[in-house]
Amino acid sequence: MLHSMTGFGSAQTPTPHGSVGVEIRSVNNRHLKVSVRGSDPYPLFESEFEKLARKTIRRGTVNVQVRVRRQSASGDAELNIDLIQSYLNQLRNIAEPNELPGLLAGVLGMPGVAPQSASMTSLPEDEWPVVERAFTEALKALDAVRRTEGEAMAAELRLLNSQLNRELQAVRGQLPRVMANYRERILERVRQAVAEAGVAVEPDHLIREIAAFADRSDVAEEVTRLAAHLEQFAGVVEKGSSDSAGRRLEFIAQEMGREVNTMGSKAGDVSISKHVVEMKAVLERIRELILNVE
Repeated sequence: MLHSMTGFGSAQTPTPHGSVGVEIRSVNNRHLKVSVRGSDPYPLFESEFEKLARKTIRRGTVNVQVRVRRQSASGDAELNIDLIQSYLNQLRNIAEPNELPGLLAGVLGMPGVAPQSASMTSLPEDEWPVVERAFTEALKALDAVRRTEGEAMAAELRLLNSQLNRELQAVRGQLPRVMANYRERILERVRQAVAEAGVAVEPDHLIREIAAFADRSDVAEEVTRLAAHLEQFAGVVEKGSSDSAGRRLEFIAQEMGREVNTMGSKAGDVSISKHVVEMKAVLERIRELILNVE
């Protein structure tokens, strides 16, 4: 089953002293990249989130937002009363009485009055399991979105693959007629040139040259290889891959493009050229789609 590289998932989990919320947004990327923002200290531990993400995500840019609401304990908001009194005494000596009410509001912001919360440099042992659980739930929601979008893309890729196959079968059906016309036109031109020059040409030499030119214009090999690529492409779309299906589809589409380009450069027939143009247009749509396949 195919998975899209874009999606969104979120989860909210309560804690004894607050709550944990996790949001995940993913976009396409050739490799897996996890970026974490939000409450401290979690942006410092992207590697921990990446380990969890790798269980379900193979590639893409994964943006994680962690919001932790913590209720402070009563002792955490304790103020330095002695220092506040010292600041007030000094302000009374230097300020006018009518200025004191405004200055009092700024006392709480002075150094040492309110304790500064220490920055966390390690994962909180009592909080991390809850964050991990919320992140896992958000990953599940993200995976459901990616799976749904992947199914829609698979349906579109099947349709485009069928269109390519129809164009290819039309080219294959025209090959005998095209090759016969090639040989007839070349033979007629050589006969006319020989007649105008008044020289004689050995029939064996003439036939050999015509056959060599026709072989250089024959696209039967490209048709056969493109048919094999189409079958392989359909197989990857149907089954997905334990590895990266997106990378495999990109490679197959690249090989299909080479065969179509060669077919267009070798075939000198207008009817075949029309089908080649249609196949190139379909391949472009395929390339756009598979850029978003994991």
